[in-house]
Amino acid sequence: MRPVDKESALLGRVEELKIAIPPEAPERLLAYHELLCIWNERMNLTGDTDFDTAIDRLYIDSLAPLTVEGLFPQGAALVDVGSGAGFPGLPLAIVRPDLQVLLLDALLKRFAFLSMAVEALALENVAVQHCRAEDGAHNPKYREAFDIAVARAVGPLPVLCELLLPFVRIGGIMACYKGPSAMAEWEKGSRAAAILGGGPLCSYPLNLHSQPSWRHCVVVSSKIEKTLCRFPRKAGTPYRKPLGHTK
Repeated sequence: MRPVDKESALLGRVEELKIAIPPEAPERLLAYHELLCIWNERMNLTGDTDFDTAIDRLYIDSLAPLTVEGLFPQGAALVDVGSGAGFPGLPLAIVRPDLQVLLLDALLKRFAFLSMAVEALALENVAVQHCRAEDGAHNPKYREAFDIAVARAVGPLPVLCELLLPFVRIGGIMACYKGPSAMAEWEKGSRAAAILGGGPLCSYPLNLHSQPSWRHCVVVSSKIEKTLCRFPRKAGTPYRKPLGHTK
């Protein structure tokens, strides 16, 4: 039986966000954390899995953009690019079962963990795909097929624009989880977004009551034009030669 204090602590943090969640969500999030701890002992999926640390760093941080009104429409199709151990895609899918979520990761061991977690948690609104973002975005099944593309701890803004925007349909958005580095990346990220069919970048601060010193935000670009077919470039190129460095 799970300690009641963990569920109470998690529920309290979620209530601070002032978002509505289904009654089964806290138990599912805790079950997810238990799976993460077990698998993290045999493979390096994430850093410290101590619950007191993870509750904000992993779970509440993943859910924080839900506080931005209208960012995640009801029933939206969402792709989590470079999902890693499932953040932010799995917490979002757990607290918003109306979302249709695809977890995309290039590393086979993480794909194995994600597939197991989705099955163990009985998440019918989640699928998992093993591939690099640069390849997945050229798959007709996924190209410009999503309302929202998200990424957390994947790369700088110019790279994220190239990896995310090709997945987004016109009228949808990319939403990048960022820290204080966002402003330093802003100019190049803005130019990259324009090249890839994205509109002007917008930043929404993500304020957590339990972490007042954090300077986290979600950087958003709306898709206003189709992405040119040559983007994203071949695997690895967006990191080696980021867009937006010259006009």
